[in-house]
Amino acid sequence: MDNKTNQWREDFPILNQKVNDENLVYLDNAATTQKPQAIINDIDKFYQHDNANVHRGVHTLAERSTEQFEAARVKIQKFINAQHSDEIIYTKGTTDALNIIARSFGEENIHEGDEIVISYLEHHSNLIPWQQLAIKKHATLKYIELDKDGFVDLEDAKKKITDKTKIVSIAHVSNVLGVINPVKELASLAHMHGAVMVVDGAQSVPHMPVDVQDLDCDFLAFSGHKMLGPTGIGVLYGKEALLNAMPPVDYGGEMINFVHLYETSWNDLPWKFEAGTPNIAGAIVLGDAVDYLEKIGMQNIFDYENKLVAYVLPKLLKIDDLIVYGPHDPKKHTSVISFNLKDLHPHDLATGLDMEGVAVRAGHHCAQPLMGYLGVNATARASFYFYNTVEDADTLVKSIVATKEFFKNGTV
Repeated sequence: MDNKTNQWREDFPILNQKVNDENLVYLDNAATTQKPQAIINDIDKFYQHDNANVHRGVHTLAERSTEQFEAARVKIQKFINAQHSDEIIYTKGTTDALNIIARSFGEENIHEGDEIVISYLEHHSNLIPWQQLAIKKHATLKYIELDKDGFVDLEDAKKKITDKTKIVSIAHVSNVLGVINPVKELASLAHMHGAVMVVDGAQSVPHMPVDVQDLDCDFLAFSGHKMLGPTGIGVLYGKEALLNAMPPVDYGGEMINFVHLYETSWNDLPWKFEAGTPNIAGAIVLGDAVDYLEKIGMQNIFDYENKLVAYVLPKLLKIDDLIVYGPHDPKKHTSVISFNLKDLHPHDLATGLDMEGVAVRAGHHCAQPLMGYLGVNATARASFYFYNTVEDADTLVKSIVATKEFFKNGTV
């Protein structure tokens, strides 16, 4: 893939611009990825040629729209190696998917005295639903400790996950520390105690091969906009038997079988969980994004990003007064790197980098408990994707040094 990096980059028109008179270096991919021209064109194409509501319509446009909508579901099924296409539920995104699990499976299966186990590194989307469910059901919420590099500690997990545990929910990849957590081992541990395994795949599915059958997770949630697709579309994967047993959480059109005056029967999977008119264009174009990613190859993307991290992380670690969080060994790190400059607020650091054309994120990254665990209020975060280059990495390093000098001396 190395010799094709520029080819892929040229597919993304937004990257060909200047910010503050500098060439844009976009390193906020953990928040959202940019879209290739082909994906932008596909959105226009749908609305110009095929726009109609899905299912039940017998006219040509409705049939074309429905065919593409369901074909995208099959693409996504194969992309994560789900066993059945009806295990793929369209949602608004990772947050929506995790909330559906909590509101449906959680409400039905969590009772007073039960335990829900998560970790200190969870995004708020994989923390608050379980926190609030535990409060409502008088259950116990437990946190797995992190090891010295920031990985979920398997030894502590063995202590925290007990026969009282009903749900274990962990981020596959941390959106702050860039670690890949051992979710396959955690799933085995959860199942050993009769619990289900929920995986927040927002930062893993776009960057590496993910096989839900190999992981043996019971649920997986991820977002389209973090993998080249539009905002407002995401996926909830769940094992068929679990989804069949779960009640719907939203009511209205499409999710019904038959409505009587005083009772209603529910539709089959996956439509039971897809009330109302869905994000049709978003789902179809997410399928196109899957095609684009598979053309490159998820293992190729993962390997290329690892090379970028292996290149830039040692350079960052050599900058005086720069604190890098998470593992310092590039082999243990994904393309998410969080850092702070000593005595400089991360917002000031991010503003300084923006003046150099470098887009990073600064704040608590929707992971305030993790910030507390790290002993900081916030960090700056650079996150790479396959369209980033070694030159982008060099610009990041140079811009951090320039920003440091500016705030130290008042000049760049």
